[in-house]
Amino acid sequence: MSNLSDLGKLVLRVALGVLMLLHGISKVKNGVSFIGPSLAANGLPEAFAYLAYVGEVLAPILLIVGFWTRPAALIIVVNMLFAVFLMHMSQLGELSKSGGWALELQAFYLFNGLAVALLGAGKFSVGGNGGRFN
Repeated sequence: MSNLSDLGKLVLRVALGVLMLLHGISKVKNGVSFIGPSLAANGLPEAFAYLAYVGEVLAPILLIVGFWTRPAALIIVVNMLFAVFLMHMSQLGELSKSGGWALELQAFYLFNGLAVALLGAGKFSVGGNGGRFN
């Protein structure tokens, strides 16, 4: 049974990491300048936009390989909280045209990040079960 649990952690960790990394690759290609004005409008330095690379490139890579998994997952959670706060607050109570929540993608990343932070990496990871941050 333990192997199935660890396999489930691997699937969750890699799915979250790969899907978030795709957003990060887009930001590497196109930049993060579109985030700056939203940060400034909320009294935060525009330079904070570069932290999107940490949340959408570095943290997903750490998740995929299973190293410092819990902190990486928490970084994704914080990244998604900022994304919702800065870019999607107006959609908080909206439904999509197909009837789903307008923020279901953001919620997927946020809550799966929280789940990985709580569950850890499992034994199918570089850090293994025994690592303090895994």
